[in-house]
Amino acid sequence: MVPARNLPKASFQLQTERTRRTVNCFSSRFFASAMEEAHGNIRSNNENSNHEWFGDNQFSLPEFSISSPSTTETLLQRSDSSHRRNSSLLDSASAVRDQDGQSPSGETGDLSDAGADRGLAISNVEQPTTPSETATPKSTDPFLSPEMSSYKSPKTASFQDSFTSTLHQPFVMDDDTEELNPRTSRASTIRSYQSTGVECPAHCRSKRNIHQGRSNWLAITILILAVYSTIFSGIWLLMAIVRPRWGHRISTTSSFNPGTASLVTALFAKTIELSFVTVFVSFLGQVISRRAFVRQSKGITIAEMSMRSWIMQPGTMITHFESVKHAGLTYLGVIALLAALMAMLYTSASDALVSPKLGFGPVQKTPMYGLVHSVFGSAPYIESNCQSPIPLDVDPDNKALTCLEISFSGQAYHDYTAFLANWTDVAKSAGTSDMKYRPRPTSMLFDNTTIQGSWIENTNMTAVSISSGRMVNNVTAAMPHPGVFQAAIDPTNNILQPQDLSGLGEYFIGASTVSPAVNVLCATVTADEINPLVYTSWPRAKHHPLNATLWPNNHSIPVFPSFPNATVVDALFGFGEGLNRRAPVFPKFPLPFNTVFNDSIVVYGADAVYLLVGAPTAGQYALCSMSVSLSSNCSTKYHGSISGASLESNCEDPKDDLAYVKSNTGAHNGLRNLDWPVLASQLYTALSLGTGITDGDASNSRLLAQLIPTQNELNPKLPSIAEALAVMSSTSLLMSAQDSPFQPFWNYSNTILDPPQYQSFNATLQSQDFASSPTQKWQSIFYIVLLLVFMTNVFCLIYFIFRGGLVTDFIEPQNLFALALNSPPSQRLAGACGCGPEKDQFSAPWFISVEDDHVFIENPDGPPKMAPSGQFEGMQFTSPIASTYSMLSRERHSFSGL
Repeated sequence: MVPARNLPKASFQLQTERTRRTVNCFSSRFFASAMEEAHGNIRSNNENSNHEWFGDNQFSLPEFSISSPSTTETLLQRSDSSHRRNSSLLDSASAVRDQDGQSPSGETGDLSDAGADRGLAISNVEQPTTPSETATPKSTDPFLSPEMSSYKSPKTASFQDSFTSTLHQPFVMDDDTEELNPRTSRASTIRSYQSTGVECPAHCRSKRNIHQGRSNWLAITILILAVYSTIFSGIWLLMAIVRPRWGHRISTTSSFNPGTASLVTALFAKTIELSFVTVFVSFLGQVISRRAFVRQSKGITIAEMSMRSWIMQPGTMITHFESVKHAGLTYLGVIALLAALMAMLYTSASDALVSPKLGFGPVQKTPMYGLVHSVFGSAPYIESNCQSPIPLDVDPDNKALTCLEISFSGQAYHDYTAFLANWTDVAKSAGTSDMKYRPRPTSMLFDNTTIQGSWIENTNMTAVSISSGRMVNNVTAAMPHPGVFQAAIDPTNNILQPQDLSGLGEYFIGASTVSPAVNVLCATVTADEINPLVYTSWPRAKHHPLNATLWPNNHSIPVFPSFPNATVVDALFGFGEGLNRRAPVFPKFPLPFNTVFNDSIVVYGADAVYLLVGAPTAGQYALCSMSVSLSSNCSTKYHGSISGASLESNCEDPKDDLAYVKSNTGAHNGLRNLDWPVLASQLYTALSLGTGITDGDASNSRLLAQLIPTQNELNPKLPSIAEALAVMSSTSLLMSAQDSPFQPFWNYSNTILDPPQYQSFNATLQSQDFASSPTQKWQSIFYIVLLLVFMTNVFCLIYFIFRGGLVTDFIEPQNLFALALNSPPSQRLAGACGCGPEKDQFSAPWFISVEDDHVFIENPDGPPKMAPSGQFEGMQFTSPIASTYSMLSRERHSFSGL
């Protein structure tokens, strides 16, 4: 018997005038007919050959010999006949191609249509080469092309799958397809001869091992990315939980401004997302690829191979829903879907929970500090801070006084007109007689801070008036401590100002400080009732008439400790030796709509200033006293913002824990200040309240006379005279309290401190700054995203640390393409070459096998067509790839159950 490989060399190398390239495959029809004739001669040899059966209706081809010379001659004759026929067709096709510039089929690309019933295939068109240009050793086997190298595998496979499958037809050049493919022959592929028991092309053997150790650059890179993603996703989760407030570290005045902070946060969040996607896709590739090697696993499916695109291209879960349908409910599919969802939402979660955003922090109790320059109501200190362009040497005696009176009049009239404007709006409505709801005194500080006072110590006007036998109008207005504003902007307290936050910040301060308060008590009187208090009613006035120009000088007015004669209103106003309070002395009775005040009291020791108003009815007057004290039943609230700050007093609130009396239970309340009357005399002079001495008929005096209540109750649509005087006096309260102590006493020997001293007070602070926190409650749902990403990163990191290197990731497109192109075709993908897999093709199992260093993927018809795991035990593998494959195929812990 003569072995087949020793036969004379058959002419299976078809050549054209355009290319002299070796054709790597038989014509399928010729080979089928030839083998049908030779089948009878080789059947007996199959019984003595070492081979396996790989399915129904298939037979193997071991190394065989042909005993019949006639059979040999038949093979050679048919080969020559086929060669002549093919050469004729090729020549005709080449002529047509040269004439038309394209193939007879009309196609110019690599994808050729060999007939509607033969499917589609992709090929690699190589340039013609000469025998000297190829280094591939030629085989002496007449059944192999010269480009094939020696391949001695004990395994055999079916000719039916390799040569007669319609999926493989585009790779076969026979009588029908040769004229449609007149170009150079395509590169040989394992799909035309896989597992045939014949030699395999050298280029189909893997150049490198399918497993790379820990020192491989790819394994190191993925491990570094896993560490980075784990650490920073943990930091992101921690910041989202802790919600740190960045304070001065993120502001327009620091080196890390808000714009930079947002950009850096977004950049890190994106790198965490990208590294998470990279690491998880690598983990997914390792799990799927290792499962494909494991013999006892269920294999891998096309749907599972598509999981990579779920994460890299989430839109494919919609456009290719078939893969989600078949793999989405598996354990690995659920994990991949969650990872895809987390990757899509991670930057949004970071922006909602970690990215610095401007917001209010919690209310914090903290001590605050403010500078104290002078005692409350110090006229010398206030005058020294009054700004005037007049040089001191031009008017050394009156410069400061003139400047102060102008400041008083300007601010007082501003506050008074604003108060009257509020009442104009109230008068259009029903109004109210309840002091809690009547318009409150207002003012301005530095032209950008609105100040609002409070009505305190309210009394029942009707009851007091009835008991006194006359109309009694008694009100007290408390103003916030203006020193809180200075403390709020003092760098010592380290409060972020709105300008530090691009003009968007704001803050609230509650200060436990005293509040300056002015009490105004007015009562209607007649001339007879107060004759002892009017100079022109004294007997002395007959011999020394009133001189309005010199008043009160040169009029022999008694001074303390002498007291004027008693009146019927002494008890009401507290006059007399018992209270150590002298009654006022007025120069004359004012005419109706005129006012005079007792500027005879200009020395230290007086605790009030008095005003006598001529009522619209002749012979009727209103006597008013104005005194100032520091109330301990109040606190000051300050709100700072770029659009305008506000300062407000909060008094007599039982729920207010910041009331000064609660910070200092021993504090005195209602003690009249002895420094303020000196300022008050200048204030009322500036407001023209003393012009009645000359019958000046000042407009301010006229309005006050019109506000005298005509009944024993408040007019709901008009302010009372006491309310109006309190509003005008509130300006002096703010000037007196500026740079004064936050407590009701003075602890220093000098009334003016140089340098000023810090004084502390209790306070609460709620400020806006940049913080890593959600702005809406519903945004807390993003905590799930940050938590799952961190947990997944930890799991993947542990996996890559304890896994000994990486196997080739066969779900990567380039690796999967090379694997599929060099693998045998399968009937399970019949009809999918032009439109892709569908229906059950997505769930068909696939396994990766290795044969003589050739790695390919196959789909078994039934159980996996591979040797049982025990077959490799005790065997010696000379190839590293074979050894690695043996190790991987026996793994039991590769998440093959996912």
